Amino acid sequence: MYESFYRFREKPFSLLPDPGFLYLGKEHSTALAMLRYGLMNQAGFTVVTGEIGSGKTTLVRQLLKEANRATTIGLIVNTGGSVDDTLHSVLAAFNIVHQPRVKVEAYRALTQFFVGELQRRRRAVLIVDEAQNMSVQVLEELRMLSNVNADKHHLVQLILVGQPQLRDLLQRRDMEQLAQRVVVDYHLRPLNREETGQYIRHRLTVAGGNPGIFEEAAYDVVFEYTGGTPRLINVLCDTALACGYGEQAARIGAGLMRTVAEDKVQSGILPLRERAEPTASRQTAGAEAPAPVGSGEEPVLPEPRQMPPMTEDDLRMLFQKTR
Repeated sequence: MYESFYRFREKPFSLLPDPGFLYLGKEHSTALAMLRYGLMNQAGFTVVTGEIGSGKTTLVRQLLKEANRATTIGLIVNTGGSVDDTLHSVLAAFNIVHQPRVKVEAYRALTQFFVGELQRRRRAVLIVDEAQNMSVQVLEELRMLSNVNADKHHLVQLILVGQPQLRDLLQRRDMEQLAQRVVVDYHLRPLNREETGQYIRHRLTVAGGNPGIFEEAAYDVVFEYTGGTPRLINVLCDTALACGYGEQAARIGAGLMRTVAEDKVQSGILPLRERAEPTASRQTAGAEAPAPVGSGEEPVLPEPRQMPPMTEDDLRMLFQKTR
């Protein structure tokens, strides 16, 4: 609807976990580095947690995108079932056609598959998204699965990604055996105010649009209501662009953004923060009305800052700092 009006190639604030739009601020860059470190160093268990909408699944998609041909990755996201359901999900994730009904046979089929991958000099990795939904019994089965080793090699590495409840679960006394096998863990925090603006400009740029469509004061409003949660930022900004299109506004100001946010708060569905006092340095009273699209020069803002690629030595140093 608004894409052609604002000259986008695609929607900049889709809720789909597209790694092409991944913004690597400090938090997401570190979380991705931890995932890479765990993968490179054959960690038995790697755990990444974060609040709802913090961008965990996008990081998983990026990891899948980066995986080389010597890595066989299985991904499961439906994690609320029984032990037997989970075992069959693992079999399906690795495209193992034979689906034994007996648990012992399921373990045998998985072990044979993992041994075969090792003989072919391939690494098997199981990624569990939304792992906070797993029961203690299911997590214990995964621990047993991780115990299968061949000489100095893990036959399968496990990466658990989930909401903060996953950390609570792993801190239980009866989860100590699994917790001691977690080599890498990281909790993904929301974006700060500066990163919120960079995140928005980054997505506008990737979508082919002008990164100056949003006024600087609008970033304060976005951060005020979302607390830096990427998914909430996407919802607000997408709605603001639709409203801006309706008003034929060339730029999205703080006033329009606050109106959108207040409407969302009133609806009571989107979990936004309650209204706070506007930042003193970002008052918009007396601001000039936005000019029509195409009139005058478009504002030019600096390119969003991206973290440089990390070497293996960088990852090792970063890992040591986070312990």
